[in-house]
Amino acid sequence: MKRFRQTFQSIAASACALLVAGCAASGTVNAPAAPAAPQTPEVAEAPSWERCLPATPCSNPYPVKFVVVTMFERGELEGDQPGEFQFWKERADLDTKIEQPHAFEDLYLNEKTGVLGVVTGIGNIRSAASIMALGLDQRFDLTNAYWLVAGIAGIDPEDASIGSAVWSSHLIDGDLSHEIDAREKPEDWDFGYFPRYTQGGNTPTPREPNGEAFVANPQLRDWAFALTKDIALPDSEALQEARSAYTEHPNAQKPPFITTGGHIAALTFWHGALLNEWANRWVEYWSGGETDFVTSAMEETGTFQSIEWLHESGRVDKNRFMVLRAGSNYTMQPPGVSAAENLLQENKGYAGFLASLESLYLVGSRVVREITGKWDTYRDNIPQVQKTP
Repeated sequence: MKRFRQTFQSIAASACALLVAGCAASGTVNAPAAPAAPQTPEVAEAPSWERCLPATPCSNPYPVKFVVVTMFERGELEGDQPGEFQFWKERADLDTKIEQPHAFEDLYLNEKTGVLGVVTGIGNIRSAASIMALGLDQRFDLTNAYWLVAGIAGIDPEDASIGSAVWSSHLIDGDLSHEIDAREKPEDWDFGYFPRYTQGGNTPTPREPNGEAFVANPQLRDWAFALTKDIALPDSEALQEARSAYTEHPNAQKPPFITTGGHIAALTFWHGALLNEWANRWVEYWSGGETDFVTSAMEETGTFQSIEWLHESGRVDKNRFMVLRAGSNYTMQPPGVSAAENLLQENKGYAGFLASLESLYLVGSRVVREITGKWDTYRDNIPQVQKTP
């Protein structure tokens, strides 16, 4: 039997040698070896937004350093009359278009700096949906990304002038409320608009907010303000003429400057001295007396609500969120003009529109450059003002 096995192995080995080299010593036949692949240069893997479909699983997502959030653009995204996004696209070189069919507008990226630009659409509904769509998009790693909302705003002449830029931490919703027509309110009520679940009147019982108020990292706001407060903002004869009418408001007559203050977001474009007073009390109430109203717009509470929920899911860090608004128009009329007259005049074109866009970019881009330029420091360490001993 042993001699038979040896004879069989010899025959098998001879057959293997004729067919293909490399048979096993045991006499079993190996598969033919695959020809060696030609040597080719390594090809870089396509970016995540090219190899992955929007809103689907994606490995190796692109690590975003900074998200600039704007709300609208007028006409084209570059080369014509600017809206909120155009200066960022042109000056921050946001040249890479990334399709985002599940949100208001496509995204634009600077691949070298890691800055991503988004246009959410106007209003809390669109801003909340757009930010949630971006936050859940697995083509991007947003876990260390900083966020900057940069938009125009109505500005309280009691606090600042048009063209001024305001950093805000307290973000107050102006829509969640009770309301009766002012013509039907009790005589001892100042407003027919009052917080939910209260008894109305002028001194409602304080209560915990439930969607009416949010607080973005105050330490980061203070750091951003300290970094930018001395930047010279653009001024012009048109701005000087517009602010000269506000003879009873010293801050409104100053050249544009940088400050901090409360922000209110409401879908109704309100205007006038009486509603300006309401806004101040509303922000003071919901901020627990921490601040009053300085700027008004329509989106921040929807935007930050999405950020908070994305934070809970581990997709973003809500402590890296900043709000910068610049005054394009005053929220109330000057002496000698009615609220209606002033609103209709402003609707023809905000006196501080272009100046506010310039201020937003000058101030906001200073923060963007600081953080992205020192990414080794700020990737893992959120900046804050260093307290002196």
